[in-house]
Amino acid sequence: MTDVVDIPPDEPSPDDAARERVLADVAALPGLPGVYRYFDAQDNVLYVGKARDLKKRVSSYFTKNHGGTRIGHMVSKIARLQTTVVRSEAEALLLENNLIKTLKPRYNILFRDDKSYPYLKLVSHEFPRVAYYRGAVDKKHRYFGPYPSAWAVKDSIALLQKVFRLRTCEDTVFNNRTRPCLLYQIKRCSGPCVKYIAPEDYARDVSHAERFLMGEQQEVMNALQTQMMGYAEELKFEQAAEIRNQLGALSRVLHQQAVEDNTGVTTKDADILAVKVHGGRACVNLAMVRGGRHLGDRPYFPAHVDDATAIVDDEAERKEPEVQVLEAFIAQHYLDSAVPPLLVLSHAVDKALIDALSQQSGVRITAQHQPREPRRAWLDMCIKGAEIKLAQLLAEEGSQQARTRALVEALDLDVDDLDTFRIECFDISHTAGESTQASCVVFENHKMQNSQYRRYNIEGITGGDDYAAMRQVLTRRYGKIAAMMAEQANPPAAPEGETPPANDAEPRPAPTKLARLPDLVLVDGGKGQVSMAREVFQELGLELSLIVGVEKGEGRKVGLEELVFADGRDKVYLGRDSAALMLVAQIRDEAHRFAITGMRARRASVRTGGSRLEDIAGVGPKKRAKLLQRFGGVRGVAAASVDDLATVEGVSKELAEEIYRALH
Repeated sequence: MTDVVDIPPDEPSPDDAARERVLADVAALPGLPGVYRYFDAQDNVLYVGKARDLKKRVSSYFTKNHGGTRIGHMVSKIARLQTTVVRSEAEALLLENNLIKTLKPRYNILFRDDKSYPYLKLVSHEFPRVAYYRGAVDKKHRYFGPYPSAWAVKDSIALLQKVFRLRTCEDTVFNNRTRPCLLYQIKRCSGPCVKYIAPEDYARDVSHAERFLMGEQQEVMNALQTQMMGYAEELKFEQAAEIRNQLGALSRVLHQQAVEDNTGVTTKDADILAVKVHGGRACVNLAMVRGGRHLGDRPYFPAHVDDATAIVDDEAERKEPEVQVLEAFIAQHYLDSAVPPLLVLSHAVDKALIDALSQQSGVRITAQHQPREPRRAWLDMCIKGAEIKLAQLLAEEGSQQARTRALVEALDLDVDDLDTFRIECFDISHTAGESTQASCVVFENHKMQNSQYRRYNIEGITGGDDYAAMRQVLTRRYGKIAAMMAEQANPPAAPEGETPPANDAEPRPAPTKLARLPDLVLVDGGKGQVSMAREVFQELGLELSLIVGVEKGEGRKVGLEELVFADGRDKVYLGRDSAALMLVAQIRDEAHRFAITGMRARRASVRTGGSRLEDIAGVGPKKRAKLLQRFGGVRGVAAASVDDLATVEGVSKELAEEIYRALH
């Protein structure tokens, strides 16, 4: 990639001078393939696009009259542009989608960057175990997948237990067993922990399981059949019957899940992709076939569909919304994920996209748009799944929007845009004053925003003082915002003798993002908590009308809650069946859940030392239990001397010194 053209940021809104500079730079663009980015006056990226001919494509945005269309709305915001010239259209395609994932532009189709695919892990050991795994893979162990869901992994593990009887227990359990567990009794494990199976026989079962997961099912069945006949010839009929049962289980699974083409050849690895667009939203449903087995599907819902599908200025490049969404998903999803050799698609996509993916991955990829049976049946199922999941999403969003509107109307709030209406809710959780934590959850755009949740460890208060805890968390949450708002409202004056720059002077840096309070602050509690919140907001100079307390009703029954206001308004009872109350209860319950899970984790860490004892080499479950029992908990262990620690059975002087160092 070469020749980066970067026009510096201008005034907060694009004026005539800024537009002239943009047009001048557009005129200087080369007629080469590349990627372009548009920025607004605040230096936020608006749009990322690719072009075979940068000069022709970018010029078209500024030479046509777009009126009040979405393109016209976007073009009116452009304050500067940036372009990168590349060597080929395929390279432009890959760079475009890398930038879309990184910059998250306002007018591009954007899929959430989801790296949480689970794997089936075969842990290296003399007797390897199968396990569910999420995270980065390494070369020390064997990994199979990725799988579309946790259920798919656990179903595969259950199958391996049933057919090949591989162990799933942790090494600490495996190394300390003296008799087989229940899984051996129900024929889901061969009992390697107590030497009920020879290492070479277990290794053969592991090899069969690996080949099965890689799609070599017929070879596995042939090997099992040979093994069964061998047992029969040796008159080992019980062992032969077990192999027969294995073959039966495998045959049933393969009959249900194998995907064969019209030549009878099993499709080992493939992704099936179907897209549905309706009501301004879209769903891409991804179904996975791995090792010849259909593992299930997973829906994806992109953002900015309406805007992005309208921002196509070149008629030659204009495509159906479904095709645009599907191409965006393929380009963004497979940039960081392994791509299988076969993609079965509900809509035909640009061949250049498939070629670019093949070049990047080093895998020859085939895209099939109109498959024959039985792949047609799998595609039809995937299409139906996309339709159902999109309908569910639209129904849920409609319900949530109705709840948001009902709450705004019930509280008579002045809200210009319901999509930006923001609620922050606080709750305090502790156990008899121990491990106090406060939670803050956020509701915006008609849904909970998990990535914006925050927990606060509360320190320096009397245990169990919920009012002091609420004061601390609100001060910490809104103190900085109040200071920023005061600074923005009263910017520092220019030093005496200096004059502010004129309109034609050097451009100033783009302004920082404005500090913003939520439209509503919910606190889980009645008059006492609301009074404390009112004191904090008065000290910070913030608007009291933002604060609303959720007071439990008579008998603390759900549906009888009342809303308490910090600005002196009378209590409001919304009614048991009120959509507004349903929303308040949903947010309040989520704040409570988030607070209590954090508190329990913190309490467990304090009481047991978290992973501090577990991380000490030589301290296994039995020694850890003896230490905690002997000294009454991790605090007692930490307070013990080296000599005291050495008095515990199984703890040597050297280990006692290691424990002491780890806890101090």
